[in-house]
Amino acid sequence: MAEITASMVKELRELTGLGMMECKKALAEANGDMKAAEDLLRIRSGAKASKAAGRIAAEGVVSGFIAADGKQGALVEVNCETDFVAKNEDFINFAAGLAKLMAGNNISDTALLADAVMADGETIESVRKALVMKLGENISIRRGIVYQTKDRLAMYLHGSRIGVMIDYAGGDEVLGKDLAMHIAASKPVCVSGDQVSAELLERERQIFTAQAAESGKPANIVEKMVEGRIAKYLAEVTLLGQPFVKDPDQTVEKLLKAKAAKVDGFTLYIVGEGIEKKSDDFAAEVMAQINQSK
Repeated sequence: MAEITASMVKELRELTGLGMMECKKALAEANGDMKAAEDLLRIRSGAKASKAAGRIAAEGVVSGFIAADGKQGALVEVNCETDFVAKNEDFINFAAGLAKLMAGNNISDTALLADAVMADGETIESVRKALVMKLGENISIRRGIVYQTKDRLAMYLHGSRIGVMIDYAGGDEVLGKDLAMHIAASKPVCVSGDQVSAELLERERQIFTAQAAESGKPANIVEKMVEGRIAKYLAEVTLLGQPFVKDPDQTVEKLLKAKAAKVDGFTLYIVGEGIEKKSDDFAAEVMAQINQSK
């Protein structure tokens, strides 16, 4: 039997929003397997899939750039250790310059950025190291993407923590900005249902089937219940299926049809999404230093 720690229980509570004892019991039944424990709780409680925002921990900024012609752009996430450094002007300018360089040189792979030269003639790596020395924190370029399109690009930055870039055709600039804002607010995982991964869909189907089976209804009714839940799930996670944030009476799909427009793709970055932040215990650190000095 795997040891169930307080941190494991805390993580499962953040993922599901359920009580401590429920989470501890589920982890024990799943022998410490976090994913299996989450599935158990979702089956029993009918809880939705965990939200990405519940896993946000690291600090940093999302920055972006779109060329004047609207056909070339880039989105990038740069991480640091504290919110204080994330607000530093030099750090913010570094991320902004990085996005512009990526778009101009068509570099999406962050591993290839180190030797790229910025506007002042310095390489990315030399500027990054100088910032580390100046600000006293580790600074890393976590991820980035470059868009080159025959249509047009739109971008929305919600402060510096959420960034969206969207590749779309038809409509106008207002539509593009509205769609990008919608994505930032509603956080779809893809444009349409056929883009949802088979693995993710199968996991949801298994959970919905187990939930429906507990109702005690006949197999044919259970099957219909599951298909209804799958359809609802796809509407929740796909851009086209979601109610448009500025007019919930119509879906994004209907909005696009009315505007004779289409979305070819989008990228949504949330600072620190999926990264576990170290939880510092100042008292413990002090005691450790005292013990070392004895």
